[in-house]
Amino acid sequence: MAAGDLRPVVKLRSTAGTGYTYVTRKSRRNDPDRLTLRKYDPVAGRHVDFREER
Repeated sequence: MAAGDLRPVVKLRSTAGTGYTYVTRKSRRNDPDRLTLRKYDPVAGRHVDFREER
């Protein structure tokens, strides 16, 4: 198995509809489903949920 397969780069898009994104890596072994993190959206000016997009 290649090293890139276990920890792929994923794009997290804001659920506030602002279009702001974060780029991060995730572990497929620990998080096989879509990742959801609560992070700061500077366009909205508050913390919102960011969901992994494919």
